[in-house]
Amino acid sequence: MQSKPFALKSLVAAMLLCGAVSASAQITVYTDRNAFLAAVGGYGVDTYDDLDIDLYDSPFARSAGAYSYTATAPGGLYGAGSGSDGWLSTNVDGDGIVFSDFAPGVTGFGGYFFGSDVLGSFLPGGTLQFTATGGGTLNYTLSNATTSSFLGFVSSSPLSSVTMTSGGDYWVTANDVTLAMPVPEPETYAMMLMGLGLVGWMRRRRG
Repeated sequence: MQSKPFALKSLVAAMLLCGAVSASAQITVYTDRNAFLAAVGGYGVDTYDDLDIDLYDSPFARSAGAYSYTATAPGGLYGAGSGSDGWLSTNVDGDGIVFSDFAPGVTGFGGYFFGSDVLGSFLPGGTLQFTATGGGTLNYTLSNATTSSFLGFVSSSPLSSVTMTSGGDYWVTANDVTLAMPVPEPETYAMMLMGLGLVGWMRRRRG
């Protein structure tokens, strides 16, 4: 008499897992912020407006809304920008920044990325290289970056890191880094509802 409930539990678990696992991880690049936000679910932004023009230890624990992450650079990190618009840059010319230790389930990473000079001011004409890792790996080059150059990555599985490096004699700089969760697919909703229905039926049968 116990085999039927056990079989139903196994079926429910399999259905829920099936909706969460993709056959192969893919990473999509977005250069438009609105398109990026339309492709993800909930998101949070780290503006860096709380940073002083000063040196910060690495690794640097940060949060974008409700989503935590870590920024790391070999020679430390530096608060850049001007006025009330703060940026995150490196302390050493030529260093890269690794964004990692994302909150569980984060599949989207984006922001505005460009080069800055020794004073922490925007430097035009910068070229940045990115490597996004999340089940798979994608390399992308952003040329002639400006303060309004948005770049985002959305992975079909959770992201593990995004690395940004310099293609020249300047400091890599980030602003308004955005972390995001995936949009649940209709099939996932259907499987979850079916699983919840089976759980409810099992509870009634036991009563």
